[in-house]
Amino acid sequence: MQKRDFSQSPLKVFFSYYGPHKKLFTLDIIMALLGVAADLVFPWATRHALQALLPDRKYVAFFTVMAVLFAAYILRSLTVYIVTVFGHELGVRVEADMRSDIFRHVQQLSFSFFDTHRTGKLMSRMTTDLFEITELAHHGPENVLQAGLTLIGAIVILMTVRWELALVLLIMLPLLLAVVISLRLKLRNASKDVKQETAEINAAVEGGVSGARTVKAFANESVEMEKFRVSNERFKKSKRVYYRRFGLFNSATEFTVAAMQVVVFAPGGYYIMKGRMDLADLVAFSLYVSIFTSPIRKLIFFVEQFETGRAGFERFLEIMRTPAAVEDAPDAKELESVTGDVEYRDVGFHYENGPPVIEHVDLHIAPGETLALVGPSGSGKTTLSQLLPRFYDVTEGAVLVDGQDIRSVTQASLRRHIGMIQQDVFLFADTVRENIRYGRPDATDEEVAHAAMLAAIHDEILAMPEGYNSFVGERGVMLSGGQKQRIALARVFLKNPPILVLDEATSALDSVTEAAIQRSLEELSSGRTVIVVAHRLSTIRNADHIAVIENEHVAEYGTHEELLSKGGLYAGLWNTQKLM
Repeated sequence: MQKRDFSQSPLKVFFSYYGPHKKLFTLDIIMALLGVAADLVFPWATRHALQALLPDRKYVAFFTVMAVLFAAYILRSLTVYIVTVFGHELGVRVEADMRSDIFRHVQQLSFSFFDTHRTGKLMSRMTTDLFEITELAHHGPENVLQAGLTLIGAIVILMTVRWELALVLLIMLPLLLAVVISLRLKLRNASKDVKQETAEINAAVEGGVSGARTVKAFANESVEMEKFRVSNERFKKSKRVYYRRFGLFNSATEFTVAAMQVVVFAPGGYYIMKGRMDLADLVAFSLYVSIFTSPIRKLIFFVEQFETGRAGFERFLEIMRTPAAVEDAPDAKELESVTGDVEYRDVGFHYENGPPVIEHVDLHIAPGETLALVGPSGSGKTTLSQLLPRFYDVTEGAVLVDGQDIRSVTQASLRRHIGMIQQDVFLFADTVRENIRYGRPDATDEEVAHAAMLAAIHDEILAMPEGYNSFVGERGVMLSGGQKQRIALARVFLKNPPILVLDEATSALDSVTEAAIQRSLEELSSGRTVIVVAHRLSTIRNADHIAVIENEHVAEYGTHEELLSKGGLYAGLWNTQKLM
């Protein structure tokens, strides 16, 4: 896999993606040049035939030239095929390389990145933006080369025929191109407005339909209708502007080609009548002006494509240049043979430019012990647990595993020794078996089944229509909350880590399901170092130690009985929950 320096200029980074595909790129360019040559030779050959072959009735030479032209256009058709097929293959490969790079980089980014970036926008960066970049990567060099060489070649040839006429075209062409390109960019802006207003209409329709019950409950049909009417009127207005600019652009493009023909014919006719030019020269001029149509359209298309592709590439680079907030140290080593001794040593943490979330926290969990973190919502319990696997890095102090600062070991080796079960279980749109096997991808089917037994989900899986091959749906939508939680448990049983983090793993379940899963959690926790984040204090009364987090600090620390006897914050929380 080629390593790229994304700190270089955007142009250097962009062209670096052609490197691994030089052969395809070279083939695409050569075929494009052959296509240009075929276009340029026809008017020249026509002029030669009219001037030298037809008047002298040189049958053999004339039909030889015609045969050569026919062969040239067969070759041109072949070049069009090759450019279409292999040029797009080049674009697809560049797109695949970019998508691979951005996906790999996003996988390496820290939790803080995903806290501030919406999934939908990231998906757009990896799909729509990359497609637009690919179109530029394929068509950009090819279109500029073909259009530029065709126009330059035609002008150069025409200079040898009648330099005065060629000079008029040379002056006129950039002016007409500037006008048409300007109109095209205005058309693109109008198209953006239409897309934006279409999105607004979709939002209005979605809100009115999905919220129909609420709308009816409050008798607000007229309010929703007014919202839709406003969006619809704005859409009509933007569409009207778009079609006006579209019509102006089309008419300007057609005028450009027609105007050049008139510019050629008017003075050309004058030169013929003066005897300074023959009909063959005028025909040649007319044919060359006719072939201007395609390169002009390509240049116009390229300008729009360049703007779109450039914007997409800038968004791509924005992601690729985003550093991971949590990175392995250059001399990071593998964490091996973990016993499960965990220590928080004077730990402090705050988000970037934010207030402190945790300050001066000192905690120690011996191998095989369970520490419960409790406290009011927003007190920093979950954040404290997420510092252990380095989802975030401490801003003060240190977290140690078996006496080693976790910043001195690789993230991968650290996380291999930590199992996590959270309230919001994420299941992949795959089978039950593969979701459990995610805990250890090389596990056998027997090991997967054994883990499911330990998580008390094996029998329920066998009762499903296709057993372990049953599809769980998007995010596990086809399973109950308790089943999803047990599959998450089975994953961790399969992983068999020495350290376990349970972040409110049962708080979203009903009491019956919670009690059943609690037994599985106790089985899983046996012999492991466990950090439990809990709201329901009844689930952690048997913990070896309980830390009450309040106002960014450890407010209380001890066993369940010790904390109750103090009559402090924990006792208050306990008594409140007993009354509920």
